[in-house]
Amino acid sequence: MNYKERGSDKVFTMANNILLGILFLIVAYPLLYVISASLSDSNAIIQGRVKLFPVGFNLDGYKAVFSHGSIMTGFFNSFFYMTVGTLVNIILTIMIAYPLSRQKLIGKKVISLMLVFTIMFNAGLIPNYLLIDTLDLIDKRAVMIIPKALNVFNVMITITYFKTTIPKELLESARIDGCDDINFICKIVLPLSRPIIAVITLFYAVEHWNSFFDALIYLNSKSLLPLQIILRDILVQNLISLDMVSSIDPDTLQSSEKLAVLLKYSLIVVASAPLMVLYPFIQRHFVKGVMVGSVKG
Repeated sequence: MNYKERGSDKVFTMANNILLGILFLIVAYPLLYVISASLSDSNAIIQGRVKLFPVGFNLDGYKAVFSHGSIMTGFFNSFFYMTVGTLVNIILTIMIAYPLSRQKLIGKKVISLMLVFTIMFNAGLIPNYLLIDTLDLIDKRAVMIIPKALNVFNVMITITYFKTTIPKELLESARIDGCDDINFICKIVLPLSRPIIAVITLFYAVEHWNSFFDALIYLNSKSLLPLQIILRDILVQNLISLDMVSSIDPDTLQSSEKLAVLLKYSLIVVASAPLMVLYPFIQRHFVKGVMVGSVKG
């Protein structure tokens, strides 16, 4: 009987590994292809000879991207919006989620209903723009942070985590030892909440880094534009319209088309690279137990 169970476990593990391997290839191949294409010769890309590894290695696409003086400004702005915005998001999310996770909070149902209401109903683009204009946030850095200071979905996830991980008995025992609410949150709740904080940090960081529409609507100054807008402008500048075809020399037209092909893939890598670097540092917290950093002394 035991032998059969061990054998079935091996079959299950093997099937699991095969399935996960297939899923990994499905997810990883597009990313590997984009990276390889960005490092390949444009003729090889056009002819479809790039499959997995670069063909005719060159960096023309990246040289064209970083030759624009505004690219570093875009990196700085996106990093600023992501860092400051995520910090504000995390602080507000914890400040709202923890009280709502406690049963004795007065007005808990009303506050929760108000939060859920914002998910189901939205004023729309024009009222939002008028509100932002009234608050005098147009063409200011704060417009990329304040309107997105809180994500109700992430608040709900955090509330659920606090309910299932931070029992009321823990708070009661801490109070017996003379611990107030602030110290309880800082010294007990936050260390026990590293996994959920890592998750919502990644969610918020990705949202801020990929922010495009808000910048397109609310920002006018080029010195404030995030990386996504600048990369869009670089791509648009190198696209050739039908009206321009007849007035351009054939050799120039061909070289421009080749550069546009390289730019597509290079821009994707440049836009995605910071998050790909950030993810491994956050991912290691996902697998940690909820008791990491628990009460000491």
